[in-house]
Amino acid sequence: MRSCGASFDAYALRALGSDFGERLLPRGLDITLCDQIVLIGSGLLWNVYFAVLAVAAGFVFATALALAKASRHGWLRRPAAGFIFVFRGSPLFIQFFFAYEAFVLLPRAGIEIDLIVTTLTAETRWLTRAWAGALLVLWLNTSAYSAEIFHGALRSVPKGDLEAADAYGMSGFARFRRIVWPTMLRLAWPSYTNEAIFLTHATALVFFSGFPAWQQSGDALYYARYFADQTFNPFVAYPIVAAYFVALTLAIIIVFGAVNRRLNRHLPVEARRRLRLRPQFIR
Repeated sequence: MRSCGASFDAYALRALGSDFGERLLPRGLDITLCDQIVLIGSGLLWNVYFAVLAVAAGFVFATALALAKASRHGWLRRPAAGFIFVFRGSPLFIQFFFAYEAFVLLPRAGIEIDLIVTTLTAETRWLTRAWAGALLVLWLNTSAYSAEIFHGALRSVPKGDLEAADAYGMSGFARFRRIVWPTMLRLAWPSYTNEAIFLTHATALVFFSGFPAWQQSGDALYYARYFADQTFNPFVAYPIVAAYFVALTLAIIIVFGAVNRRLNRHLPVEARRRLRLRPQFIR
């Protein structure tokens, strides 16, 4: 029977492909508890990949969307509001399937871009892979939800702060950078933390989406399903997945809590906004 050290050496990075571990997955009676813990943990690397990149890129895009929705110019406000409405109004699960079918319908040879002098061919087949297509969907989805959170925070910036900035001579980008943006983040951060947690949990939906795992390079739920089928016992693999996600949630709370304390460091202790985990049962 394989030891835990041998399981770690064989499967710690197996989710990245067969080049990073044993080519064959354990089967039948050869499967140990360590195999399940290590291999599911290996698959969790993909969930972390989806969550980190989607949240990081979504933060930037959501800020732009929130500013566009708060703009007085209709040509900025209407498209931003429409984008937020569509992605908040449709289920994430449907967005996965719609995006995958759309990417499959793209020309497999690529899209030709005519530059008059020459013609470039943009490869599109990579969009049907989970590491790219599913990440794109998660990015757009979290951008819409985060933008609504930031937009609400923008509208809640105290008018006294803006008037003080005007009296001090600040205007335009300087006022936004020194007053509006930090206050917006401080007000929105507790809700944004919950959005980051929800998105991390939503990465498990990639397994059920139309995006296939490539060369057994699956996420945590992919390997949990594999072990449940092999051992005919789902009460070991799936609790392991749940435990990993609980650990991820605690890590997010710790990291975002540190950022929250940084954003509120100038306030009296009794006036600081504390993070509160509020699960979203219906989204």
